[in-house]
Amino acid sequence: MQKPTYKELLDAGCHFGHLRKKWNPKMTPYIFMEHKGIHIIDLNRTSECLERSASAMKALAKAGKKIMFVATKKQARDIVKKAAESVGMPFVTERWLGGMMTNFATIRKSVKKMQNIERMLADTTLTSITKKERLTLGREHGKMSKHLGGIEQLNRLPSAVFIVDIHHEHLALAESRKLGIKTFGMVDTNSDPTLVDFPIPCNDDASKAIAYIANYLVGAIQEGLDERKSAKGEEKDSVVATAE
Repeated sequence: MQKPTYKELLDAGCHFGHLRKKWNPKMTPYIFMEHKGIHIIDLNRTSECLERSASAMKALAKAGKKIMFVATKKQARDIVKKAAESVGMPFVTERWLGGMMTNFATIRKSVKKMQNIERMLADTTLTSITKKERLTLGREHGKMSKHLGGIEQLNRLPSAVFIVDIHHEHLALAESRKLGIKTFGMVDTNSDPTLVDFPIPCNDDASKAIAYIANYLVGAIQEGLDERKSAKGEEKDSVVATAE
């Protein structure tokens, strides 16, 4: 895992904060200066926090834990979805449905319903449903898939969540905190960094900055997954050797 460089963070525009009038005083330790009424984030702190978050995520992935990616802002959706999918992690990029974690059993029922509809639509031999019903089911499945597709494979609550813009995703953050789920978050100058276990001070509005942070973190997750795979392989080999 290469250390994030100052130049990379600068090129991605991670240093641009919000207007001074919008700032949260708790972000003071992460602010470098004010320029033309805009707060500039200290990229040395961003780099430190990003490394700390990455090593924690790597350890979680190595232990076989799931990290849910949450980003419903337009400029973050596709980036975060792609990043989460690349490492097989669950994600929510459309709308955070209230109770998505605090009422997980109900959400799982909806996922099962979606999967049943999927099976029905895929079964071409099924003659008991009319063309009109098939169309209605197709629409319902599309709607459900949009909101629940990213958590379809999640059978239990995730061990951690990564949130882009904790201010915007306050519902996801509140549910995670209530359940004691580890939180990682991109925190801009208008947010409270003390609400997250692993704050990453960074511009959370620019797609370039979001992409840099998300891709750096999934790189660390991939390392954790690879180490888990090779450790399992070694374990298997030693079992075979012992048996012989």
